[in-house]
Formats: sequence, structure tokens, C-alpha cells
Amino acid sequence: MRLTDKTAIVTGGGSGFGAGIARKLAAEGARVMVADIAVLKAEAVALEIGGLAQHVDVSDDRSVANLAEVALAVFGRVDILVNNAGITHLPQAMEDVSEEEFDRVFAVNAKSVYLTARHLVPHMKANGTGAILNVASTAGLSPRPRLNWYNASKGWMITATKAMAVELAPSGVRVNALAPVAGETPLLKSFMGEDTPEMRAKFLSTIPLGRFSTPQDMGNAAAFLCSDEASMITGAVLEVDGGRCI
Repeated sequence: MRLTDKTAIVTGGGSGFGAGIARKLAAEGARVMVADIAVLKAEAVALEIGGLAQHVDVSDDRSVANLAEVALAVFGRVDILVNNAGITHLPQAMEDVSEEEFDRVFAVNAKSVYLTARHLVPHMKANGTGAILNVASTAGLSPRPRLNWYNASKGWMITATKAMAVELAPSGVRVNALAPVAGETPLLKSFMGEDTPEMRAKFLSTIPLGRFSTPQDMGNAAAFLCSDEASMITGAVLEVDGGRCI
């Protein structure tokens, strides 16, 4: 119970890695707000873990402001913020990605981190403590062709994590990131282009441990980085990728 008496917000917590993280944080004793644009999925996870569901569009300032307001009203304080919500564009030549797709990827994957910081960092600074965890990707460390702008958005998140860590360290707020390889999430088909046994085998052949990242893997890593056991760790990007980036 490493997170007893802690409160947490997990964006994109209704499915995939976010749900795995929400489940593990709750299992470690945290009170968890499961925030997702798919509110029915958030409600299902929240019911399972005894948490609170909240609708949020992480790319919209007013929606994120409301998320912060509700969390503070219900919990009284926010100790942990997990920026997990993310999307991708389909694999294609970089010049073929539409402007609309590009804007959406950066709104959800990058602007969201700015918006949650805008509305929750002042609270953490005032408390003199807090843990922020950004879910990046191996794509930000070892980019793959045909996912150019997704790769770039996750590279942005990694740089943002390190910049946030340096700036917020004097205030007692730690900021780290996780870099998973693809996993059994709603985005898997989008990453591969098509979900077939052949495509899975091809993808898995690039992962030395021979399997995808799981929500449980992500939850375990997140619980550690968000706990006091990691009190000397900030600005780190932990690869949860089975050796993919080696």
C-alpha cells in the first residue's frame, strides 16, 4: 500500500494503459479519479476500483479546468497526476497526414500536458509536493517510419518532462515519464496499420523480450515512480519496452 492517503488523476483512464495504471494506483491505496473522454468506460473502471469517473477532453482548456476543479473539490488535494491520454495518426508518409490529423495529435498528446500543468501545478507548488507522470512512448526515443508526427509528439513529451522536472524541483514536485512499446490498447491497430497475425509477428520480432507492453506493466512502473520510494527520481524516462530501444 505504497500510496495510502494519496489522491491521483489518470487521464485516458477508461481503457488500455490508463486503466492499468488506475487499477494499480488504487490497489496501492490511492483514491483515483478516472478521467476520459469516453465517460462510460471511465465509469466502468472507477466502479471496479472504487474511484471517481470524470469526463474530460484533455485538449480543451475549459474541460481540463473543470477536471481540476472537481478533483480538488472532491479530494481536497491532488498528489499524483498521470498524463496518459493519447492518440495517433494512421501509418502513412509524413506529407500525407492531413492538417486536421496533425493538429489533433498535438492537441491530445502535447497541449494536454500544458493544460493539466496550467490548472494543477499551482496547487502542487502550494503544497510543496506532487508527482506528475507523463506517458510518452518508445516512438519518442526510437522513431519508426510512417508515424512521423506521432513520434514527434512523444519526443515533445519527453523534452517537456525533463524541462518540467528541472523547473518544478525547487517546489518539491517530481516529473517523470514512461516510454512503453505498443501494447494491447485501442491504439495497437492504428500503430500497425492492420491487426493481423503476420503484422503482430513482425512487430514482436523487434522486441527482445518477445511481447507487448501490458497495462499491468505500466501500472507497476507508474506506482513506483509516483510513490515516495522514487523520491530521488525526477526527469527520468523509464523504458517499459522489453528492450525495444536497445
